[in-house]
Amino acid sequence: MPTLPAQFAQVTVVTKANVYFDGKVVSHSVLFADGSKKTLGLIYPGTYHFGTGAPERMELVNGACRVTLDGQTAVRDYAAGTSFDVPGQSGFTIEVKSGLCEYICSFPG
Repeated sequence: MPTLPAQFAQVTVVTKANVYFDGKVVSHSVLFADGSKKTLGLIYPGTYHFGTGAPERMELVNGACRVTLDGQTAVRDYAAGTSFDVPGQSGFTIEVKSGLCEYICSFPG
């Protein structure tokens, strides 16, 4: 797996946060010159379900989580330095047991 970036250069950051679940999940959008977008966020302890319009790749920068993709019964554990992909028009349930889970969410395509 490639090393996660420590920073992004020459980007636009949207200052208004994306806030979900009463502030338990917070992210900021990062816009790149090529038109691509990522979000950088934090997930506090709890269990949350997200729907997806477009495909997403979640890369964990710090912390750990458990994930179940919609339509599957398998629960998978992820730690810092790992990632998982979520199909478009789908969703996933993510659980953080303790601490913070920091992530980069990319929207390929």
